[in-house]
Amino acid sequence: MVSSNMFRIICQSPLARTCPRPSTSVSFHAVFSTSPAVLVKAMPSRPKAPPESEIEEFYIKGSGPGGQKINKTNSAVQLRHTPTGIVVKSQATRSREQNRKHARELLAQRVDELKNGDQSRSAIVGMVKQKRAASASKKSRRKYKKLEEEKQTADNVSGAQSISKVEYETPQGDQDIPTTKSKLQPTITIQRV
Repeated sequence: MVSSNMFRIICQSPLARTCPRPSTSVSFHAVFSTSPAVLVKAMPSRPKAPPESEIEEFYIKGSGPGGQKINKTNSAVQLRHTPTGIVVKSQATRSREQNRKHARELLAQRVDELKNGDQSRSAIVGMVKQKRAASASKKSRRKYKKLEEEKQTADNVSGAQSISKVEYETPQGDQDIPTTKSKLQPTITIQRV
């Protein structure tokens, strides 16, 4: 029996005698992942909406962008969770049914945050996003610091190589005297490249 997540390996070699026949093919489970297994943490499941007996639902007129239709119809949904007093309003779309679904998801999320605090799904997702952003900024800082160091070392190396020649000049007052090496004073010229 081969399910949708099982794959058949069929040898497609030109030497058909050495390959297994399709009836005796080997099947295996394939697991593909883009991230290392060490970094994958189990996220809590999405919170379920509270029972309907704990919810008071109101349909109200919308406001803001969306045209005259939003302002004339009662398509916005407001839910109140009676045990906790949490109130959420959804006006994401012009459809009342979609807004009802969205409002229940928001209410479930807010109740989960209230009950579980730092262990709620939204808090964990927020921490994961914050860690990713911190890691990305750290990586960026490391990259630009390395580039700056490379630039400085290149400047230092080119600065050392730019001392191209040492010239000997005669003292200003001794121009009639024939020059010998003992009377010459070195002058170093530095040229930036």
